[in-house]
Amino acid sequence: MSDHSVLLSHIPGILYGFGDKQALLPAHLQAYEASRPEKKQVHGTRIVDVTEAGQECGEADGFITSTPGILLAVFTADCLPLIFSRKDGKEVAAVHAGWRGLIDGILEQMAQRINQTSDTASWSVAIGPAAAACCYEVSQELIDTFMQRLDLPPSLISPRHRHLNLAAIAEAKLRALGFADIDITGGCTICSPDAAGSGFRYTSFRRNSHQRAKDPSHPGISGRNQQSGIIIL
Repeated sequence: MSDHSVLLSHIPGILYGFGDKQALLPAHLQAYEASRPEKKQVHGTRIVDVTEAGQECGEADGFITSTPGILLAVFTADCLPLIFSRKDGKEVAAVHAGWRGLIDGILEQMAQRINQTSDTASWSVAIGPAAAACCYEVSQELIDTFMQRLDLPPSLISPRHRHLNLAAIAEAKLRALGFADIDITGGCTICSPDAAGSGFRYTSFRRNSHQRAKDPSHPGISGRNQQSGIIIL
């Protein structure tokens, strides 16, 4: 697998993966693509229970199912993909979380949903490749908003001046919500090189915007977002 989660790899009866530019949807998940629910990701906090293949979910950024044979997948290009599985492999979930989703509480919404039928302590979570603190420079206003609205150490939120650490914020939130088994997989979507070292490993909205600002003929990323997904076999 391109990005390996030690935690998820030990769970029976599931298949998961994180996409990159080589395989936008990981190769071992492509056979299940037709089962993926239809949805429009909007940086929101809505969680949908998925019970049938190809389900129409509308606007949503989190998905959960206990039904085998349905690929739950989220598109990302700098935001966090989070893949969840109950430790017995009987229920799985996926979340798309950028800075808006983290501030507005999508992880809290997913934890609330999990706690309706289970317990967050009995789940594992893998946080996939996303814009990392090394490259994710944002406005001081946004940093201040995070500092004001989240009860987390300032050095965790922003380890460098005006740089945001999405993965660390997500991990801290998840631990506070009762998830004990969490791993962070994959590199920074903005700067990680590909295997040949001649290009980049992931699609990045931020990097692409910078490239297009310098060269307006540079292609956009429309249709080229990577997907991260999980399925109960």
